Amino acid sequence: MRILFLFLFLSHTPWISARDKPNILFILADDLGYGDVGCYNPESKVPTPHLDQLARDGMLFTDAHSPSTVCTPTRYSIMTGRMAFRLNYRGVFTGVGGPCLIERDRLTLPAMLQQQGYTTALFGKWHIGMTFFDKNGEAINKNGLEAVRRVDYSRPVPDGPIHRGFDHFFGTVSCPTTDWLYAYMENDRIPVPPTQLVDKTKLPKHAWSFDCRPGLVAPDFDLEEVDMVFLEKSLQFLDTHVKKRPEKPFFLFHSLQAVHLPSFPGRDFKGKTKAGPHGDFIFQFDHIVGKLLEKLEDLDLTKETLVIVSSDNGPEVGTVINMRDKYQHDGARPWRGVKRDNWEGGHRVPMIARWPGRIKAGSKTAQTICLTDLMATCAALTGTKLPVDAAEDSFDMLPVLLGEANKPIREYTLHQTISLALAIRGGNWKYLDHKGSGGNRYRGGLQKYALPDSASETPGQLYNLATDPGETTNLVAERSEIAQSLKAKLEEFKASGRSRPR
Repeated sequence: MRILFLFLFLSHTPWISARDKPNILFILADDLGYGDVGCYNPESKVPTPHLDQLARDGMLFTDAHSPSTVCTPTRYSIMTGRMAFRLNYRGVFTGVGGPCLIERDRLTLPAMLQQQGYTTALFGKWHIGMTFFDKNGEAINKNGLEAVRRVDYSRPVPDGPIHRGFDHFFGTVSCPTTDWLYAYMENDRIPVPPTQLVDKTKLPKHAWSFDCRPGLVAPDFDLEEVDMVFLEKSLQFLDTHVKKRPEKPFFLFHSLQAVHLPSFPGRDFKGKTKAGPHGDFIFQFDHIVGKLLEKLEDLDLTKETLVIVSSDNGPEVGTVINMRDKYQHDGARPWRGVKRDNWEGGHRVPMIARWPGRIKAGSKTAQTICLTDLMATCAALTGTKLPVDAAEDSFDMLPVLLGEANKPIREYTLHQTISLALAIRGGNWKYLDHKGSGGNRYRGGLQKYALPDSASETPGQLYNLATDPGETTNLVAERSEIAQSLKAKLEEFKASGRSRPR
């Protein structure tokens, strides 16, 4: 009955009662590449049965994009529907870096859903910054080991997830097994503080075990089991929600460590594939997706829950190089570039959506979509009218999900890198407003993947993705009118502070 009412109300009223709104489960992998998933890459060396089944039961997106080519800005953009380059913030947070990038008065995706009667929860990685204090009550807001040592863990954080729209939060401040602080946070504080330096001699050693900073670790923090802890928290939330608040819809954001380096698959997943520890880690991610879907089925929530699975950017440099060399597995296939790059491999990501009875099973779409679009889509789902000063780069993809889109949802799509290098997509044309990748330097291990620039004397790059999906031939000089038009549109979107029409 909930789904029938939703269909009727969407067309006739901006308000829908809480019990007639779908649950939303958003599962976000970290550094999962387009080519890491079987239903995207028939040559993948890692089995992903649950993701493949999800695609058979729902819709597979072939042209979906992360808002940025690295973690922090992508997560800001998902939570706000706004491209993070507008903040002029470069890089990512590590340790206890902050403050929170999301301004206190900015409408967020979870806050919007709270206003519509949803219970909201985040389990896993946050990585958008928050403010910790020292014993004198002074804000720290720094990266690095010494900043972690200075924290007074008895003091609450004032700008974490529960202050930006989530009712419940359990997870980590930054990357769970990479950054300087190895401890779990619950709501606004860390209940079990870190007490000693992480002993890296006791951690696995292999080609994917680097990128673990020598930070402080809490006694209850097992770097090899964090994703199973996050899973248990999400499963408990679903059980409790159905038991105590069955009349309310929920928004559950399950934000994983997998498959970010270091690749530390849990004890139950080691050796489960023929593609080494990183292959095992991808397999563990797929298992976690399967467990969340199984819980929905057990609780009779499958039909009334929209599930979306995606990744925050393309696959990591070291991951791709080692997996190609050792196992002939290409996490970026078939695209040029990897994490941090503005070429497609840096931001074209897997994305699968399922909503039984509403999304056609086994469907596929080539619509260009960005994860910023989640906010406008959830607004449409719940009958919310977005304010002009919110979700400035978010477009409603509900017609795509329902199979009702008869034209492109997006005329233009923006892309950004860790260095704030920008690109713009219009139809099949993509203009990069910079030289090179905008992210990685193609030296050392990446040098063998470097391609010559066919228009090296010009300041930008222009590719026709319909005829040149590998971005091998720079047409910026040959088709200068298209490059100039896209450049002008990019400047317009920068100056106006938005790409979504008012």
